Amino acid sequence: MPESKTIDKELEQCLKVYQKLAQIQEELFVPKGNKNDFGGYTYRSCEDILKAVKPICNKYKCVIKLDSNVISLENRVYIQATAKLFDYEGGGLLVSTASARETETKKGMDEAQISGAALSYARKYALAGLFCIDNEKDADATNKHGKDEDEPHDTVSAQQLNAIYKELDRTGVSESKILDFIKKKHLEEATQEDYVKVMKNLNVTPTKEAK
Repeated sequence: MPESKTIDKELEQCLKVYQKLAQIQEELFVPKGNKNDFGGYTYRSCEDILKAVKPICNKYKCVIKLDSNVISLENRVYIQATAKLFDYEGGGLLVSTASARETETKKGMDEAQISGAALSYARKYALAGLFCIDNEKDADATNKHGKDEDEPHDTVSAQQLNAIYKELDRTGVSESKILDFIKKKHLEEATQEDYVKVMKNLNVTPTKEAK
């Protein structure tokens, strides 16, 4: 097959899978059906996204595949998740990746559970990136229905978690001290408000070598 025809075919496959992705994104709605009793906020999980998107993908003759691998960087372990959307009708493929860092320890969790939590978190954000699921509050969550109660807060993103861990490494402040400060059991439960408070304090904390 001439090279020009091969390029034309690849371009056609690319256009078709993007067209299908646009249709899937338009139809997809994933409500935040889970509530965190500690932080008083609602959130969506990886399982919620998959449950909502699978029937739509099937409708447009596409399939989702999730892969993951472990990355070791500066004595830290990261879980990298890859979400792939394959158009089995046209042959096109789209890929989105996201990473989450394993915590060194978590109260009440063994090593397998720690890895599982990081994997679930990374997969959630890989899927969110692929299907353009933003981190804004849902309409039902922000609608006060005439009441004056505070709006629920979203949890921190993977990038924000990494920023906190970087500051913990720099300052030598323990994760348990941060959890006590924000009154949470796990850093993944931290709200955007918690993040601002934590980083404000960490940013003015000297490095551990300077203490």
